[in-house]
Amino acid sequence: MKNYLPFWLIIFVSFVIIFALSAFDGISIGSYKPKSSGMYDNLTRQRSISDDMPDEEKAISDSTAVAQQPVPVDTASKVILFIGDSMLDGLSPRLAAYAEQNGHTLYTVIWYSSTSERWGKSDKLASYIKRIKPGYIFLCLGANELSVKDIIAKRDAYVKKIISDIGDIPYVWIGPPNWKEDTGINRLIATNAATGCYFKSDGMTFERGKDGAHPTRSSAAEWMDSVARWMPLHCSHPIKMELPESDFGRPARVYVHQPDEN
Repeated sequence: MKNYLPFWLIIFVSFVIIFALSAFDGISIGSYKPKSSGMYDNLTRQRSISDDMPDEEKAISDSTAVAQQPVPVDTASKVILFIGDSMLDGLSPRLAAYAEQNGHTLYTVIWYSSTSERWGKSDKLASYIKRIKPGYIFLCLGANELSVKDIIAKRDAYVKKIISDIGDIPYVWIGPPNWKEDTGINRLIATNAATGCYFKSDGMTFERGKDGAHPTRSSAAEWMDSVARWMPLHCSHPIKMELPESDFGRPARVYVHQPDEN
């Protein structure tokens, strides 16, 4: 039987030499300066969690990332504009309680059955911003777009238009409370929203109404509580959102638009 030990020793020693040269980039042997192969870095570096994330998770992770040094909470009283679809029926009363507790003034605009497309094609958002002059904006859109095919091609321009209309006003986009897997609306919003401006609702547990989609009033209140708890560490511009003593409040005014409006 042949003895392969010398052969394997040669292979092992060669590997050790190559690994050492990779680890100590810049060393020289006489006039020869070997270039690092990168082996050491590849074998020893710590991988970020995002290295192996799908693109969708990276987008959501980036938009909801915790700041290394959390932004100080803005304690000033704000005029808040809250726009969106019928999900605001449950969210708005709870946000109104937060507004009353923390010295804010809330104006709510509910456009039933609305989508990013309807808002993007309309001048409603720009008009309400001009009229109310909010210092902060919450929006909840996307629930009516969970099943849209080719979502990026059909909705990307409208999501961008909404964010463009918001401009420099601090905002939080509350993602839809998925009751089924979507075709990409969460990824689309997360990709376009600035870091710390998107709250992912997909994956949360809700008690649903008879339609199987809308959270019950109490579950929607807990949903809003989750947004408030998320803001201090995750939001790019957190405002004062101390837990209210009342369960629900009333906005200064609620504007309602029907599905067939332009």
